Amino acid sequence: MEVNCEGCAGCCMDWRSLLEDDRATAARDAASGTDGSRGRDSRRRRRPHEPFGDRGGGDERRVSREPLDADSNFVPLTRDEVRTFLDAGMIDALTPRFWDARDESEGIDVDGHTLAAVAGRPVFFVGLRKPPKPVAPFGRDSPTWLPACVFLDPATLQCRIHGSDRYPAECGAYPEHNLALEQETECERVESAFGGDRLLEADHDDPGGLLLGSQAIGAKLFCHPRPADLEGIVARAATGTLTRADRAEIVAVAAASSPGTLAISDDHYERGYETALEGGDGTDDGSWIGPAIRDWHRRSRTAGETVPSPTVADAVETERGAPETPGWDALD
Repeated sequence: MEVNCEGCAGCCMDWRSLLEDDRATAARDAASGTDGSRGRDSRRRRRPHEPFGDRGGGDERRVSREPLDADSNFVPLTRDEVRTFLDAGMIDALTPRFWDARDESEGIDVDGHTLAAVAGRPVFFVGLRKPPKPVAPFGRDSPTWLPACVFLDPATLQCRIHGSDRYPAECGAYPEHNLALEQETECERVESAFGGDRLLEADHDDPGGLLLGSQAIGAKLFCHPRPADLEGIVARAATGTLTRADRAEIVAVAAASSPGTLAISDDHYERGYETALEGGDGTDDGSWIGPAIRDWHRRSRTAGETVPSPTVADAVETERGAPETPGWDALD
C-alpha cells in the first residue's frame, strides 16, 4: 500500500464544509457562464462527503446507531493507548464517542439520550479531539477554519506524534483497514472531491488489530459499569463541553477495562481517575494541549471573517511545548 499524504491530512480533519464552499462557487460560476469545476470527475466531486465513523464502518447511512458527536472520522484508541495518553498527562487530547441505540430495548437512558449499551452498560470509544484550526489542505490557496486533530500541525499538515509510542495504531493502519473491509478510503474521497492522486497503491497486507465484534469489548469498545455516573457527562459530550472531571471519569473506565470482558478493575479505575485529575505521572508531556485547544477555540470565535495563517500554530502550540514536525522536504 502506498499513499501520498503531502498537503492532504484529509483523514485528520473534517473537511465537509469545503464542499459546501465549492458548491456555492460552482453555482456562482454557472450563473456567470464560467466553468468552476475541477478534479478528475466533477460528477463524483459533487457527491456529498460521506463520514465513516470509526474508519471501518463504511457509509454511515447504512448504520442505525448514530454517534452523538459530529466527528466524520473518529479514531478509536485501544485500552493500552488510553493508558499511555493518561500517564503522559494528555487526557485533554481525548474525547468519548457515545451512540444512540438502535431501539429502546437495546439502550439505556442517560441525559435524554437512549444510548447503545451492552448488558445495560453504555458503550463508548475514546478518541482524539478536533479543535478548529486554520488549514489549507488539498492545494487550496487560503486557509479555512476546520475541525482538525489536536496533534495536526496546521502549517505542515503533519502529525506531531507520528512515529512516537503515542501514535495510534488505527492511524498507522489507515487506510489498510478500510481496504481490507472493502470500504471507501478518505484518500479516495479526497481524490473525488479535489482531484489529484492520494491512494497510489491499493494492495495491502492482511491487517491485524481490527478488533471487530466481541473482541473489541474492553479493548477498544468500552462499557461503563455505572450509567448513573454518566449523568451530565453525556449531555456535555454531545455539545462538546466536557470538563476535566468528565474526561477523567471516561478515561479511568477505559484504562481499567479488561479486553474481551465487561470486567473493570477497581484499582486501575481509582488510580486512573486520580492520575487524570492530577495531569499525568509527572512527565507533563501534555501540558500544552489544554491551553492550545482553548486558544484555538478563542481565536476562531473572535477572528470573524479573518482566517490567520497556519503558521500561527507556532504561537498556539509549538511555543507551549508541542512537538515540532519535520516538514516534507526532510522526508524526500
